[in-house]
Amino acid sequence: MTDVTDEPIYKTDALIAEDIDRYLDVHQHKSMLRFITCGSVDDGKSTLIGRLLYDSKMIFEDQLAALEADSKRVGTQGQEIDFALLVDGLAAEREQGITIDVAYRFFTTEKRKFIVADTPGHEQYTRNMVTGASTADLAVILVDARKGILTQTRRHSYLCHLLGIRNIVLAVNKMDLVGYDQAVFNRIVMTYRAFASEIGITHFLAIPISGFKGDNITGPSDNTPWYKGPSLIEHLETVEVDQAADRARPFRMPVQWVNRPNLDFRGFSGLIATGTVKPGDAIRVLPSGKTSTISRIVTLDGDLDEAVAGQSVTLCFADEIDCSRGDVIAIADSPPQAADQFEATIVWMADEEMLPGRSYWLKIGTQTVSASVQAPKYQVNVNTMEHLAAKTLDLNAIGVANLSTDKPVVFEPYADNRALGGFILIDKISNATVAAGMLHFSLRRAQNVHWQPTDIGREHHAALKNQQPAVLWFTGLSGAGKSTIANLVEKKLARMNRHTFLLDGDNVRHGLNRDLGFTDADRVENIRRVGEVAKLMTDAGLIVITAFISPFRSERDMVRQMMRPGEFVEIFIDTPLAEAEARDVKGLYKKARAGELKNFTGIDSPYEAPENPEIRIDTTGMSAEEAAEAIVARLIP
Repeated sequence: MTDVTDEPIYKTDALIAEDIDRYLDVHQHKSMLRFITCGSVDDGKSTLIGRLLYDSKMIFEDQLAALEADSKRVGTQGQEIDFALLVDGLAAEREQGITIDVAYRFFTTEKRKFIVADTPGHEQYTRNMVTGASTADLAVILVDARKGILTQTRRHSYLCHLLGIRNIVLAVNKMDLVGYDQAVFNRIVMTYRAFASEIGITHFLAIPISGFKGDNITGPSDNTPWYKGPSLIEHLETVEVDQAADRARPFRMPVQWVNRPNLDFRGFSGLIATGTVKPGDAIRVLPSGKTSTISRIVTLDGDLDEAVAGQSVTLCFADEIDCSRGDVIAIADSPPQAADQFEATIVWMADEEMLPGRSYWLKIGTQTVSASVQAPKYQVNVNTMEHLAAKTLDLNAIGVANLSTDKPVVFEPYADNRALGGFILIDKISNATVAAGMLHFSLRRAQNVHWQPTDIGREHHAALKNQQPAVLWFTGLSGAGKSTIANLVEKKLARMNRHTFLLDGDNVRHGLNRDLGFTDADRVENIRRVGEVAKLMTDAGLIVITAFISPFRSERDMVRQMMRPGEFVEIFIDTPLAEAEARDVKGLYKKARAGELKNFTGIDSPYEAPENPEIRIDTTGMSAEEAAEAIVARLIP
């Protein structure tokens, strides 16, 4: 008699393919949670993530073998597997037993997909932690049960709240080292709750865990019968994230790329930041304010009837209107604002302190503009939450300051929209990211002060004088001969009936800039003011001659950007320091060497020589008269 079963013993290729398709479909439609682990040094962040990867079976056999071998080599207190080695990839991290860089890892469970960022605990790497937190939906803040709440616990909690993370897990780790004492756990939670309420964290989940032993990581632990809450992975699988809230907000999409593969197609590609959009919706392009309607929503898999926050799409318009990278497409009847002056919280991330008034690149969404930051209103002490007076910000400092941009920026407060409220500052010379920030609101003067049109413009002023406006920017060390040569150049131009005005560094400090000293920040502001005056004078049609040390390339470049192309002429009076010091007409070098004159360029303050000046004059090989003659000959052949 033959056995008959409903299921074949061996599945056909078709059935196997169906199983794979079913699995991929389920996997594709799982929700995604991005979270970070943070806290102080050696609180067990990397070990916890390694344990999550191990318990979720997200380690390949060859990785596991390598991990076991590395664990034996490192030899951590008899532990069979050192889970931290799964995450600490840098050699320096393994040598020191700490996390330096941000390590991103992916893992999945039956209910959800996860991307976790292991962020460093050392204070000097706070900037790395900010990077990891900027895209996170949840933060797991670890505390060593033996040490309790530390400075970095407070700092990271404050930064998480500042960066808009509203789901906080307080993971009290290493409970096995305190005998799973409930009193220790309760004391830490009570201390943290008092601090959290001060900074605005109204809700958090506290879990007693051991990354080493696996207690309360993937399931309840027999060692903590007094804890009745969820395990860590249970909470991560079920916590609600802000995706629904993002979809409920008005539609916004920063344009990342104008998609023009041929003459028959033109679309605008980007990631939808908030809201939903459908064909037929009325939209507005900002900052221009032009309006149209959506004709198509195009993706690689075909057109969509609707697109939501978190999706990358290409939008086509019913009308031919200007739209380019950096613009923001928004729902027509509820657009965001555009302004050029703001209040913002700034986290300084560079080793060199912030220089108020210096021009940086500000990148917000897909927009990049030139921006300058004013002196901070105050700096935040993350331990006491006090507002401290500050003239600048140094590495890892957090402060509130006003900033201005060279053109309007489309924005929303960071509390409402991360994509249009969060920004970074980039040094124009080194191209390094120096700060991250969150916009609060635009300043009233940004909306109330407008350009007043005039009937007589700069072209008319220049035509009356029969000359092309220009700025002749003399730069070099003190004693190089800038003022002497600039004065001779002006005399020669005057004899040629050119209309000029000489702005000399010393003379300007008697009036316009008499309130400024010689710190780096004051030097930046000195040049910014002179640049603005020079710009007004070129609008009047003048040839402006300036003689300033102007030691920083960034500020000279800032003035260049103020002018029209070709109007800024950088003239480097190249005199070696020894030669300039030997002249020492004013006796300044002698005072600086004696310590009587601080922040003197060339002695205890740097001079950044021009890299590509329009004119370079070597004063060791010619007299001041010859130098002036050579400059005029270059300007007026």
